[in-house]
Amino acid sequence: MSSAVQLIRSADLAAAPYAYAATAPTGSRLIFLAGACPLEDDGSTTAPGDYAAQAARCVETLGIALHASGATLSDIISTRVLVASSSQADLVTAWDVIHDAFGDHGAPSTLLGVTVLGYDHQLVEIEAIAAVAEDAR
Repeated sequence: MSSAVQLIRSADLAAAPYAYAATAPTGSRLIFLAGACPLEDDGSTTAPGDYAAQAARCVETLGIALHASGATLSDIISTRVLVASSSQADLVTAWDVIHDAFGDHGAPSTLLGVTVLGYDHQLVEIEAIAAVAEDAR
């Protein structure tokens, strides 16, 4: 099944590993996902201190929530990645894992360094919006 999401890139803007905009056709069903957190099934935080491992667990959690909604990563229309760090290297570490998981689907995304996230030892969180064709349910 193909995605309803159309990624928009512009030759008038700097090259980036993501689209600058995305659209979904009229009649698409939008899915607003809570921030995907790096939590294990028992509620503990995945790999305290490890940005890459936490980013990977966030992607896994996001995938499970998408599946429950009848969507996949390729249906994501935009993301916001939150990383608890003031170090650009830590942000890039998390981003690289997330970007790799999305493959060719470079949805518009914002990467932010924040001071703290909601769970003990949490370093990464991914917020997302997805769009699927209304009849794809």
